[in-house]
Amino acid sequence: MAELPGDTYSVDVRTAVADAARRLAAAGVPSARHDAEVLAAHVIGCERGDLLLRDELDAVPYEELVARRAAREPLQHLTGRAFFRHVELVVGPGVFVPRPETEVVAGWVVDWLRAQGVRRPLVVDLCTGSGAIALAVANEVPGAEVHAVEIDPSAYGWAERNLTGSGVVVHLADTRDALPEFDGRVDVVVANPPYIPYEAWESVEAEARDHDPAASLWGGGPDGLDVVRAVERTAARLLRPTGVVAVEHADVQGETAPAVFAVTGSWVAVRDHEDLAGRPRFVTAARSGARH
Repeated sequence: MAELPGDTYSVDVRTAVADAARRLAAAGVPSARHDAEVLAAHVIGCERGDLLLRDELDAVPYEELVARRAAREPLQHLTGRAFFRHVELVVGPGVFVPRPETEVVAGWVVDWLRAQGVRRPLVVDLCTGSGAIALAVANEVPGAEVHAVEIDPSAYGWAERNLTGSGVVVHLADTRDALPEFDGRVDVVVANPPYIPYEAWESVEAEARDHDPAASLWGGGPDGLDVVRAVERTAARLLRPTGVVAVEHADVQGETAPAVFAVTGSWVAVRDHEDLAGRPRFVTAARSGARH
């Protein structure tokens, strides 16, 4: 007997997940099995690791979520959750979903701050989006004073939700002229700015291209680095003589992004770093008096 719209009925978890994984793989979802399991856990209301302890799930909401994921709606939009290093964030339409690649950038900042032994370092996260980097730094570097800057009102709202109670101060401001009260006082400036050239539109994965805010993707200029240039200028203004900056970029910008810093003459120790997949991912640079 066919199920009527609005009906609810249970199905075997293992069978449902296996079928969903096949459908997602056929739709081009790269992490099909993982996503099928996460969606099943979301419907049941348990963690993914607890699925083996469950026998059934509600088929109707699961089918709806699998169909949306097969249409390349981001997994994080469907569950409302994103995990970043040791923290969990709420995300949805109107904010960039943090990617694993950015965890390496945040990790570099955390490691540098720990190595300096500064009692209360001042950190600024430009283009904060969901607040992922700012929250990770605040979580992993006790005593750090962290400020997060976001220009888009929608993304700012998500950042406020994620950073409430964390001690991080969120500012609705333009990266280009943000936080003049901190000029020459900041220990670390970090940013994951928009950096994709417009001409690379078709190469961007559907989840990002069709669902992340356009302002969080396209960096401007023929090389996509206009916002990175703005970050460089603001970092040069904000940082103390011993400060450093870390900025994420696309894997094809392993030479051009570091050049943004090298050509100004304002920085020393300009270096590019790879992500865990071995791809060029972020540039760091130091003011003249920094340990690096």
